[in-house]
Amino acid sequence: MRIGIPMDLSRKSVPPEPRPVGWAGNAWITLRVHYDAFRYAPRPYLLAAWWRFRRKRVRARAHFAPLLAASPLAYHMWMRSEEPVGVEDADGPPILALVDPGDDTGAHGQARLAATLRSLAAEQVPSLTIGTAEAPTLADAVPLIPWQETPLLMPIAAGDVLAPGAASAYRQTAAATQARVIYADDDLMNAKGHRHTPHFKPGWNAELLRHFDYLTGSCIVRADARDLEETSGPAWAKRLVERVVQAPGSAAPLHVPKILHHRASRPLPRVAAALPSEGPLPLVSVIVPTRNRVDLLRTCLDGLARTEYPEVEVIVVDNGSDDPATLAYLDALEPARHRVLRRPGPFNFSTLNNQAVAQARGALLCLLNNDIEVLAPDWLAIMARQSLREDIGAVGARLLYPDGRIQHAGVVLGVGGGAAHAHRLLRPDEKGYFRRHALPQFVSAVTAACLVVQRERFEAVGGLDEKNFAVAFNDVDLCMRLNARGWQSLYEPRATLVHHESVSRGLDRDPVGAARFAGEMAALQATYGTLECVDPFHHPQLNRFSERFALRL
Repeated sequence: MRIGIPMDLSRKSVPPEPRPVGWAGNAWITLRVHYDAFRYAPRPYLLAAWWRFRRKRVRARAHFAPLLAASPLAYHMWMRSEEPVGVEDADGPPILALVDPGDDTGAHGQARLAATLRSLAAEQVPSLTIGTAEAPTLADAVPLIPWQETPLLMPIAAGDVLAPGAASAYRQTAAATQARVIYADDDLMNAKGHRHTPHFKPGWNAELLRHFDYLTGSCIVRADARDLEETSGPAWAKRLVERVVQAPGSAAPLHVPKILHHRASRPLPRVAAALPSEGPLPLVSVIVPTRNRVDLLRTCLDGLARTEYPEVEVIVVDNGSDDPATLAYLDALEPARHRVLRRPGPFNFSTLNNQAVAQARGALLCLLNNDIEVLAPDWLAIMARQSLREDIGAVGARLLYPDGRIQHAGVVLGVGGGAAHAHRLLRPDEKGYFRRHALPQFVSAVTAACLVVQRERFEAVGGLDEKNFAVAFNDVDLCMRLNARGWQSLYEPRATLVHHESVSRGLDRDPVGAARFAGEMAALQATYGTLECVDPFHHPQLNRFSERFALRL
């Protein structure tokens, strides 16, 4: 059954703030959110209600979460329980705002500027407006800044306002860290003062910042006179933040996971351009475990034959196939390009791959399910180039279901108490959560259904765990061990393939499979604390039962 769930309804219109207050108001807005969810997607809503009726609470929450979050009133519902910033006036470095008045010099622009200045004054934050007679350029502001007080600088655009307590929250955070950039969450505010479209941001994600500036306009920076002089000119705020972030030896930017800014507008994410092709690519060993299902294997290997890559070694690990057609196909494979390892016995994904790695010749490893279908010939080169970076461990592709919806766009820890695929069931052309599904970014883990990693790094962390994660979560565990060594997992959507998920192995509905999965889930929870943890690239205010980055309600 194909079910479409509208996920960006809150962006189409911003309703006025609901008027009822107290418990009656909360009940009214809750009913409205559920009514919206049912009206926009009745079949998915009834399915979620059915799971709730069956007392399958985790499954019901997973189904309800994206439906309720799609309501235009969902954010108002969230704001009913929003906790105040709650920071009393804190000791710490002083803050000086650098205000960008924008290009609108008319009455509307002046009104926006005045609103920003009033907000700063309410937070006791002095300001300099760049582009005025006092400070025509950012460089002209340098002699006006009391550098002896080591101020924190806040680039802010006209029309943006601070949440009450924002300055104190920044000062308190700054007093406890040497980070040169501290950033916060934000939302948008329309001309009538109604808040909407919150952005609950990830922890520091340098790769995401290449494609989505989620810092400028909602951060403070520790900068010096030279920083301002060398970024003076057009788009000075963005260039100043970039310069400070990229300064050699700087600590990673620090995230304050609270909405401290109400903004008139914000930069849009941009889908990444093609990856530059620089330097030679090493031999890659593609490892494909399989059992029977020659139709799937043929599609997978035909796709590898069409793949444009200088040198590929394909290792097919046959886990006890007994189908005559499959055996005949394996025997007929061209030996110059393919090697077939016969490994009968109980299915253990980790063991099959580890044994193949021991036979592999490539400097790069590509773990590939037999039910993967190649779409474009450059997928492997894209993933390989990313995996060769000094800071990268496992690289994962964007995987689609056969109907075109997303199956994998990175892995999020803690969802459902374990780990889940991000943005699952979203269509690639949908907005989703700030287009995160379409942007290369660091993630906690990626799926081994299509994963590329340097062989040296795979072996350095001991390969896949054959004992604790024979079938499920072995990829998550591998990625987490790579991350711990400073080799961060990367999601790369410019490599997109089709995944016919679990077609050949089944869904573990038998008692033995269910018991094994329960044991692997318990091992994941015990090792990485996924029952309580919040993924650093997720957010506490996003629903822990939804793969769709839905607002927590």
